Amino acid sequence: MEQLTTKTKRRYSPKVRRTMILDSAAALIAEDGMSNLSMESIGQKADVSKTLMYKYFESLQELLRELLNREISKRWRLQVVAAEKAETFEELVRGTTQVYLHYVAERGLIIERLQSDTSIISLHDRVHHYRKIAVDYFSDIVAKNFDMPLDLARATTEISLGIPSSAGEFLLRSNMDLKELEDLTVSMMLGTYTMARLDHFTRKKKLKR
Repeated sequence: MEQLTTKTKRRYSPKVRRTMILDSAAALIAEDGMSNLSMESIGQKADVSKTLMYKYFESLQELLRELLNREISKRWRLQVVAAEKAETFEELVRGTTQVYLHYVAERGLIIERLQSDTSIISLHDRVHHYRKIAVDYFSDIVAKNFDMPLDLARATTEISLGIPSSAGEFLLRSNMDLKELEDLTVSMMLGTYTMARLDHFTRKKKLKR
């Protein structure tokens, strides 16, 4: 006698289910970008009904805001740990760069893609807040250790912090070895500071007579 079996969905706690929804949204963004993202597509990925989706998040924008908050906070915490372990400037640059590139290798450009969505721009203040802290932190260290004016250290830092972002984009569209790309990125960042200092003290520093 044939026994009929019915497929039953596993029950999860609200916290676990919410995490699953966010993970599914992150996976879809990493794979396909933002253009076709919807509550329905995320629900299908997470195996959650559309009705239940709206019990967890009032709108797609709310879901994406929480996802951006989660991802930027996660990456920031890892970079803070790497920075605190550094004993030399190269270790500081390498540690924070390594965290960034490994994050991109595992998660893609999720944060950058979320930032491009103007409907969740209100949360970009958090992104800018973290970036300001990073710029202030690096600039202070550079000014003290490279004997550079603070305004020059800040400008150099703002520019050099854009290098890992470009490296992350390159990583996803190339076959370059991750460690090799990390080495190149670190060299370019250190070179930016070294040349800025050299330029300041050789070409633009006023002569003493």
